[in-house]
Amino acid sequence: MTATDPWVDLLAGDRALLDRTSTAERVADVLRQRIIEGALPPGTRLSEENAGRALSVSRNTLREAFRLLVHERLLVHEFHRGVFVRVLDAHDVADLYRVRRMLETSAVRLAGSAPRDRLAALDAAVSAGERAHAEQRWVDVGTANIHFHQAIGGLADSPRVDELMRQLLAELRLAFHVMARPREFHEPYLEFNRQITTLVVDGALAEAERALQDYFDKAEAQLTDAFAQMAR
Repeated sequence: MTATDPWVDLLAGDRALLDRTSTAERVADVLRQRIIEGALPPGTRLSEENAGRALSVSRNTLREAFRLLVHERLLVHEFHRGVFVRVLDAHDVADLYRVRRMLETSAVRLAGSAPRDRLAALDAAVSAGERAHAEQRWVDVGTANIHFHQAIGGLADSPRVDELMRQLLAELRLAFHVMARPREFHEPYLEFNRQITTLVVDGALAEAERALQDYFDKAEAQLTDAFAQMAR
């Protein structure tokens, strides 16, 4: 691992987000966001020396941030080897979708009382995905999809649900890396995202919930099949 690795350069760019009093939580936020964006794929070794230098934080602060993200199932610590971005399997996918169904469909049912800014976040995320699609930025389409589902959870208007969704969707992004053809995986869901947004904004919440359930069934099946093929 060298200082020229792409993720190290990205973290160096994030240094401005931190200051001399930065906490481990803020460092964890930076690393989590890079995972959500797909910049830290599963299996990436996070060198303490390189990451600490890139972010200009102490080793103790970095280690605490690593511990927080290990607790969130985003990183793993391997004895005598270091810290790595976690590699998921089909069992993780099944559990992720089990939890997503509980959180996101419940949030849709609460959308009738959601503040206007929470509804606007849905359209903003879908529009970002559509712009990325027009420019054929497929990794960014995936990131916009993550933000769309964050906005779905946001319909509950609950800081605790927001926090759970951030952790859950960061872990989900790690599962996306199993898809060898990101365009073929992400592209069809742009239309689904727009459809669900329209239904929610129009107040057709039961229909939106059914559409979201179908969405989950399709996406989970695709990811599960990809993990099965990888295991052969």
